Amino acid sequence: MEPLLLYPDPAAPALAQALDLAGYPWKAVASADDAARVEPEDGWAGAIVCADTDPEGAFALCRLMRKRDLPLEPLLLMIGGEQLGDLELREDLFDDFCLSPFHPRELEARLKHLFWRTGRGTRPELIEYGALLLNLETYQAAIDQRPLDLTYMEYELLKFLATHPGKVFTRETLLSRVWGYEYYGGARTVDVHVRRLRAKLGEEHAALIQTVRSVGYRFGQTRWGM
Repeated sequence: MEPLLLYPDPAAPALAQALDLAGYPWKAVASADDAARVEPEDGWAGAIVCADTDPEGAFALCRLMRKRDLPLEPLLLMIGGEQLGDLELREDLFDDFCLSPFHPRELEARLKHLFWRTGRGTRPELIEYGALLLNLETYQAAIDQRPLDLTYMEYELLKFLATHPGKVFTRETLLSRVWGYEYYGGARTVDVHVRRLRAKLGEEHAALIQTVRSVGYRFGQTRWGM
C-alpha cells in the first residue's frame, strides 16, 4: 500500500499514532509543493488533511489536489466541531470528514469505508481480538490503543496464540510451532515469555492468555465461554 498524504507537517501525534497502530503508512507534507515533490511513483494512497489547525492552508491544499489531472482520492478532512459551517459549498474538496478530537476506531472505520468506496488501497492485514490489535505487516501490537513494546519472539508467540483463539497448546507444541523444531530450549522458555506477555498486556488483559493446568496455554475463550 502506498502512503497516505498527511497535512500539515509535523503530523499531530495522536493522528500519527492512530495510523501507525492501524498499519497505514503515511508521509506528512507542509504544502502542495511538498506533496508533489515527495509523491510516490504510484501516487498517494489517499490524503488526510487537518483543517482544525490551519484552515486556510488545508482548504488550499485540498483544492490543488482535486484540480490535478488525476484528482487525489480518497481525501479525508479533519475539522473541529465549530468548523462545520466552513464545509458549506466545499463538498467537492473532500470525500468525507471526521471531527477532531477523534476516536481511533472511528478514524479507522472512515478510512476503511473510503478505500472500499473508491477502490483504492487496501487495509493492512490485522488480527483483532477484543482490545488487542496485531498488525502483521508492521509487527506492531496494541492493547486498548496502547502500543505494546514486544520483543520479536514475544510478538511471534502472541501472534500464534491470537490466530488460534480457544485452542489449547502444550509447551512442547508452542516451542516447535513458534521457536522452530531446531530450537533446543526447554519448556521454561514458553513460561517466561508468557509471563512477560501478561505483564505487558497489563492486569486488565493478562487473562487473555490462560494457563490450562497440566496441559499448557490457551488464548482467549473457548466457544463455551470458559
